[in-house]
This record gives sequence, structure tokens and C-alpha cells, in this order.
Amino acid sequence: MSMQDHSIDDRVESALARMSLQEKAGQMFHSMVLAGKEGVPVPAGRGARAARWVAVNRPGGGLTPGNMFLNLPRIENLIRKRRITHFNIVGPIHNVRAFTRWQNKVQRMAAATESGLPVTFSTDPRHHFTDNVGTSAGAGAFSVWPETLGLAALRDPKITQEFADIARQEYVASGLRVALHPQIDLATEPRWSRAAGTFGEHAELTGDLGAAYITGFQTSELGAHSVSTMVKHFPGGGPQKDGEDPHFAYGREQVYPGGMFKHHLKPFLKAIDAGVTQMMPYYGMPVGTEHDEVGFAFNKTVITDLLRETLGFDGVVCADWGVLNDTKLLGEDAPARAWGLEHLSPLERAARAIDAGVDQFGGEFTPELVVELVTTGRVSESRVNESVRRILRNTVRLGLFDDPFVDPDNAGTVVGRHDFRAAGERAQRAAITLLTNNKLGTSPLAYACGIRVDAEPALPLARGVRVYAEGIERVPSHSIRVDRPEDADFAVLRLRTPYEKRPGGFETHFHAGSLAFAPDELDRILGILTTLPTVVDIYLDRPAVVPEIAGHAAALLANFGASEDALWDVLFGDAAPQGRLPFDMPRSMTAVESSREDVPFDTVDPLFRFGHGLRYET
Repeated sequence: MSMQDHSIDDRVESALARMSLQEKAGQMFHSMVLAGKEGVPVPAGRGARAARWVAVNRPGGGLTPGNMFLNLPRIENLIRKRRITHFNIVGPIHNVRAFTRWQNKVQRMAAATESGLPVTFSTDPRHHFTDNVGTSAGAGAFSVWPETLGLAALRDPKITQEFADIARQEYVASGLRVALHPQIDLATEPRWSRAAGTFGEHAELTGDLGAAYITGFQTSELGAHSVSTMVKHFPGGGPQKDGEDPHFAYGREQVYPGGMFKHHLKPFLKAIDAGVTQMMPYYGMPVGTEHDEVGFAFNKTVITDLLRETLGFDGVVCADWGVLNDTKLLGEDAPARAWGLEHLSPLERAARAIDAGVDQFGGEFTPELVVELVTTGRVSESRVNESVRRILRNTVRLGLFDDPFVDPDNAGTVVGRHDFRAAGERAQRAAITLLTNNKLGTSPLAYACGIRVDAEPALPLARGVRVYAEGIERVPSHSIRVDRPEDADFAVLRLRTPYEKRPGGFETHFHAGSLAFAPDELDRILGILTTLPTVVDIYLDRPAVVPEIAGHAAALLANFGASEDALWDVLFGDAAPQGRLPFDMPRSMTAVESSREDVPFDTVDPLFRFGHGLRYET
């Protein structure tokens, strides 16, 4: 043990010795705070207020002056009465100066408490395009990059580390010191709604990119300029039965028909080697394995026996959000995700999770449960101390005990810096993946008849072409937009991977179910494709089923989060597509439904294979 480690341990023990049981219990809870439109957080609510916040913060929404407020008494209650000092900032941050000024007020409030413990702010990913408010935040003022699937399409650990290093600088400047990511699950079930946040289907690639990501955020040694990473979702959340997500009761089962439980551990081994400091188990309950059929947060053989003892991880284990208490999400009832233990009380669930090896409860604010468990003798205070030591050690290493405050002017300068935005925009362009680029004649008659002639590939487009566009707000000045396909030289369609709409406010954000276009929509698209040469660009948050579109499009591209400007630059040859698919693209839904959830590359005769990606001819 180094002298520095001795110093850290001494500071941890000194802080621990001064803490009451209530303060220790508070450390074991990681609550949420919602960021208002201008980046000024408002508290996470259980009902109408939370629903109203989400409604007005969607694109086109806006907060009125009457409800743009700090609501510090709520935060004060969590800090002063419940002794909670770990907060997950939810929602986009548009005004980082206002956000950091608010943070400093909160830190001064925390410093005035008996123990004076600093507040640690965390965040889900906030540099990407995904619109699932349940798993990420909009980019807001931050630089904008493709999803991690796009980083996987680039297949370059150096680019992934560059992204993470830039994100680290923006996080630290804005006071965000814990990243609730990366997500290193393997997307082996094509229908799973969380695929967009992964690095795809390949275990070795995911492990390499995940390690580069961790290094970029944490640096070589966790310190005052680092962001602690919380890898998720141990032991791999991809093998969801029928692709349904365990945020919801119907998706609680995680299955291994191919017997590949250990295969899904591979990226986590590399993450531990890279020095990851925190780990999040998923909601799912394993079915048909050697482990208990209960959610992973309550699974002692998974957390203590496997993660801690076999793999040697001694960092913080934080349960995914909302495993103890029934609550409301966007005004709707949301049962605790205590799958397999639904019959237990919140107190009994807390005891089970602590016994399993959990250190911290995400999205919860009921430390009185831990206090009661200790005072009634069901959990020893020494066991609580184990968890609090791990949590405090990260807080000390991050330098928050020395200086928890942030400089609003520095934050305004660093976040969204020009060179950071430029790097993100380069990555957006490069990650675009060219799937087909057919040599078709430009005559609509020849095209409609399927006659292939000796002509140049469809892409890149020539300047001055007349374009019919759908899913696009504007076309570049060096082209001409027309309103009817029959007046165009080319059509350009921007599509998204299909999904089955689910009911409710929260659930609807999870894109799940069929990956194929509905028959009426497919017929409409094919009607355009058979009228004139058409370039199709599709956003892949999951691997879409598009054999008919691929067969009729003049060119088919995939993006993993790219602006319109990025797409047009690629279409006109001002930038070159460099991406390669991070997963197989299935040929049919029959193939998807017949594949095994835990087995990578298991769909029969895929339309495009992992690694497929064409290049422009030079």
C-alpha cells in the first residue's frame, strides 16, 4: 500500500468515526434531482410535478418563470434530515453557469451540517442523441457525439478514449463527478430496448472499448480531475427474454438458452482490469442458472461470490434505480423492481440487498430503512461501515473533501468548447455506416424496372441535384429541394428503427418489440424507392429488419446518432463514411424470434454481418 493510499484510508476512517448511524445510512442512498430547462435542478417528484417537468422539457416545451425555481428546501430536507449527499442529475443542462451556481449553494448547505460531507453529483450519459429520458439525458450545452454504438462502429479505442476524456473535462468543469456509465452489456438479443447504449454484440470489442472509456473518464489514477465510472449492468443485461426490459415486470426474466452466462462476463473482466471504481447490477432475475431466481441486486452468489470474491472487485456496488420502494413514474404507478422478491417489504428487500453485497441504493431516499435494520440487529453497523468506507474512499480520491466547489465561468468556457464540439461532429460523420451503394441508372423508368446499367454508384451525390426529402428539416444550399418525388433526381429518407409503441408515460420511451416496418409503412416507403433512386438513412438504436428496403434503395446508410449536417456531408462526399456494423442485422423477424437471447450472432442468414461497412470508391 502506497503512502497516498494510507493517507486516503486515514481520511476515510477519520470521517467515518465522526459519523452518526443516520449519516452512514444516508451515504448508502443515491437520489435524483431533475434539471430544469435552464439547467437549474428541481427535485425528483413522485407524481404530477415530475410528469409536468418531463412534458415541458421535451423538444418544443418550455418552463414558465413561475415554475423555474431552485426549490432548495427539498434538497435541504434530503441533506439535513435524511443525510443524503449523492444525487443523480436528470435531464438536459442548458445553462451550465446557472447549474454550477446552484451546485455551489448546495455544497455550502452540506458543509454546514454536522459532518460537513460534500455532495457528489452523478449523471447518466448526456453526450448523445437518444430520446429515452429513463436511461439518459439530452446533450444540452455539452458536445454531441454518436451513441456508444457509433463508437463501436468506429472500432478504435483511441477515439473512444478521446470521447471519454473530452466528456470527463466537461463533467468535471460542470461538477458532475460520477458517470453512471459505460453500459457494457452485450446486445445479443436484437429486440432489447437498451442496445443503443451498448458497444454492440461482440464481447472482445466491447471489453476493449469499455476499458478505453473508463480510462478516459477516470484517467490513470482517480483524482481531483477524474470522473468515477459506474459500469453497468453486471453480470450483463443483454439476454432478456424476448428482448423485453426488466424496468417492467413482463421483462424481469434474464435467460440463457445457449448456456452463455460466462460469455457475458467478458467485458466486465476488462473493466475491472481497467480500474473501474463502481458497478451497477441490473434489475433482471436469472432463470435456469446456478444463481437464485431473484433480481441481481439481491443475488448474493452474483455480487459477493462472483463479483467480489472470484473477480476481486472491491469498489462500490450500487443497485439500479428503484429496487426497494413502490413509487410513481411520470404520474403512473411503478412497483419496485424487486423481481422475485415482490412479496417482501421495502425493509426486507433492503436487508436482502445489503446481505447480497450492495453498498448503495440508486433512485431511493429512505435511509431510515438502514437505520432500522441496524437498530433492530438485523444488519450490523460494521457491515454498514464496509459500504460507507467504499463510498467515502471515492469521495476522498475525487478531491471533494478538499474542494467541492466549481467555477461557473470555467464551466461556461469548457462545456461545449469549440474543439470538443468539432471532435464530436467528426465522430458523428465517421460513424455513419454505408450498407449498400448500388450502381443503378438514374432513369426512373430503368430504376422502376430494376434495370442495372453501367453507371457510377449512387453516392456521393452530385451538387445541384433536385432532392425530395423526408425526415429532414432542410437540405444544403448546393441542392434543390422539391415537394414531389416525381420532380426529383433523388429522394433522401431519414428513418428510425421500428418499434412497438408501449402505453404510459415512462414505458413509451423504451423502444421494444418488432424490428420490422409495419406493412402499410413499408409499402409507402417502397413506393418511393420504386419511383426514383432513393438514399435511405436509418438510425439504428436496435438492428432493424430491412431486407426489402436494402434491396430497392439506391444506397442504404446506418447512423448511430448524427445531425442533419453530418448526414449531408457524407451524402455529398464532404466526409466519408467509416463505420462498420457493431452487430448483425437480421433478415427477418422469424430469424430474430428463433434466435437464443444469450448467444451472439445467432440469427440465421443475417442481411448484413457484424463488421459490414462499405467505403466510397476513390
